[in-house]
Amino acid sequence: MSEAREFKYVGTRSIRPDGFDKVTGRANYAADLDLPGMIWGRILRSPHAHARITRLDTTRAEALPGVMGVATFKDFPAVSTEEFQSGEGSTALNDLARNILADDKVLYHGHAVCAIAATSEALAEQALDLIDIEYDVLPPVMDVADAMKDDAPLLHEDMFTEGLEEKPSKPSNIALRFELKKGDIEQGFKEADLVIEREFYTPTVHQGYIEPHACTVRYDNAGTSMVYCSTQGHFDVRAATAKLLDMELGKIKVVPSEIGGGFGGKTTIYLEPVAMILSQKSGRPVKMVMDRDEVFMASGPGSATRNWVKIGAKKDGTLVAMQARLCYEAGAFPGSPMRPGVMTVFTPYDIENAFVEGYDVVVNKPKVAAYRAPGAPQSEFACEMLINEIARELDMDPIDLRLKNAAREGTQTLYGPKLKKVGLVECLEAVKASDHYRSALKENQGRGVAAGFWFNIGGPSSVSINMNPDGTAILIEGNPDIGGSRASMQLMAAETLQLPLDDVKPLVGDTDVLAYSGATGGSRTTFATGMATIQAAEDIVRQFKERAASTWNVTPEQVEYANGTVTNTAGDDSMTVAEICAGADRTGGHISGRGNINARGAGPSFAVHLADVECDAETGRCWVVRYTACQDAGKAIHPSYVEGQYQGGAAQGIGWALNEEYIYNEDGRLENPGFLDYRIPLASDLPMIETIIVEVPNDFHPFGVRGVGESGIIPPLAAVGDAVAGAAKINVTELPLSPPRVLKAIAEGASA
Repeated sequence: MSEAREFKYVGTRSIRPDGFDKVTGRANYAADLDLPGMIWGRILRSPHAHARITRLDTTRAEALPGVMGVATFKDFPAVSTEEFQSGEGSTALNDLARNILADDKVLYHGHAVCAIAATSEALAEQALDLIDIEYDVLPPVMDVADAMKDDAPLLHEDMFTEGLEEKPSKPSNIALRFELKKGDIEQGFKEADLVIEREFYTPTVHQGYIEPHACTVRYDNAGTSMVYCSTQGHFDVRAATAKLLDMELGKIKVVPSEIGGGFGGKTTIYLEPVAMILSQKSGRPVKMVMDRDEVFMASGPGSATRNWVKIGAKKDGTLVAMQARLCYEAGAFPGSPMRPGVMTVFTPYDIENAFVEGYDVVVNKPKVAAYRAPGAPQSEFACEMLINEIARELDMDPIDLRLKNAAREGTQTLYGPKLKKVGLVECLEAVKASDHYRSALKENQGRGVAAGFWFNIGGPSSVSINMNPDGTAILIEGNPDIGGSRASMQLMAAETLQLPLDDVKPLVGDTDVLAYSGATGGSRTTFATGMATIQAAEDIVRQFKERAASTWNVTPEQVEYANGTVTNTAGDDSMTVAEICAGADRTGGHISGRGNINARGAGPSFAVHLADVECDAETGRCWVVRYTACQDAGKAIHPSYVEGQYQGGAAQGIGWALNEEYIYNEDGRLENPGFLDYRIPLASDLPMIETIIVEVPNDFHPFGVRGVGESGIIPPLAAVGDAVAGAAKINVTELPLSPPRVLKAIAEGASA
């Protein structure tokens, strides 16, 4: 990858191919499909956070005219404890099943117990009221610290902590302990002139996607069953549904709808197997759509955490020791993003001595799901808040402190590999040189800065390109388009094919059309599926040369290709792509290219954010008045969508820092399952988020791409948190910084 390389299409701001359909309402989302004979499915959910099901009788419900099917946990074939890849992590197959429909216990408020299919949605709701169910209510455990106590109520009597030297003698709510270390942590702290330690709390938060989970399913006993749903990974939906229902993989076709947001929350399944059971029993297609309360109560939020961090530094700002104890809530079943939290917490820094231990802990809340850089915002929030405190104690500029210790090419990471070429230093320097950083603050304002790191991943991706007889191309990718991947694939294909952009039409294919593709997540799509797109386009170009060579009776090496035209270097012959494709049936058949890869070499991405916050000391209300997001994109394939990723991550992180949290009562019932009471930022809450795109190319990608979807949500928690600390003159260790919490901290500071 040459940093000086110029591109014709890559790096331009093309019009989004799917934009017109979406702004005019023509695009089809998961709840938009209606099939002949379709009926509706609804789910009965637990009113308790923790209880045994002592009686479940659906007789009265099934007798209601119009009811056509009932599904309970017993309708799942025997499921094993084998680990199954689910979204951006893995989970035991039996846990996945028990989360979709409860077995003998309900483990959170809203846990699905039973499903009914009827000829109308209203009738299905009426039938739910006729289900006779009784519970033996148990005490819930709602906080990770309480769940880790020896005398805590147990969610699973058969769960023993893994990751210890010896298997414990009694069960626990701690599913896993995991650690990473390098150097000598004790010696490192002995060398420090300054040591600071703090404990930080982050709440349960939801991804806040606007489109709820929905699907329409048609079971076919003789042929192929169909699932139409909103998902980030339709191949994984197919695999999970087949596993849970003991169906043949090849007899399920999953069609991805347009997706109204996911952010990691749509990388797992909730409704699809239930709808398949109901369709099989009723012989009719079944549609299921969650309402907003259900989305909040029973789909996967992001983990709440209690994280302790300790950092030692010398007087000149050299960081010599970093230690952390990270405790993550997994929800009702094991599988929090604790591991990536452990792996990322200190990665922005080149540190010799580090030790991190993490705990995956079950509580009576919904099983967590991925949420943009899962696990990293929580752990890096704790680290970055402490870094800013150290800068103040040493009277150093917080960016200078980071520059002195910044990870760079050759840095040995705590989680294993040495870093290749990365752009953290460039991001820090860009923010320091910005007009924002050099501007003055007003009274009652504070400024915070924070860095963030995410690995990015590659993985399996499949793309096909079919050439039409007129020389235009149909590109089919296997990844649902969330952040503009169709536009990015179109740009990379046009660049490689050297065809006009409008001559490449990008589509998203279903599971019957392409080989397996991993989910749209992990900041992998533009990188990995982009590489598959380039491979498919190069396959097409190779065939252009071969077809021309056979026509001219020369070797392919004697044919050159440029700007949609092949030229015979041994003569004066030339042909356009349109001419080659028009005559393709005479030279071997119509032309198609394929890219099926397992991409390696994803480049890590670093981000640095800057936040100015103003605080009203009388009410405790804090709001962001200026914000800058800077991140290394490697190469911005479509700068507008890269900027959109930066701005979207910042907006979600700001909401996490200032307002968002699940609020439970003492019985474990969720009290704010809706956007009126769960307060995500509105446009009126935010300034225009300024962006700085840094481009330090990833040498493992033909165009230098690094994923950009996740690093941008990591710095806002600490950038805003530190800014609030400065504006309100309080210590910040808990999120969100809502008016009551800030006002209380101001009052406690004044009394102290």
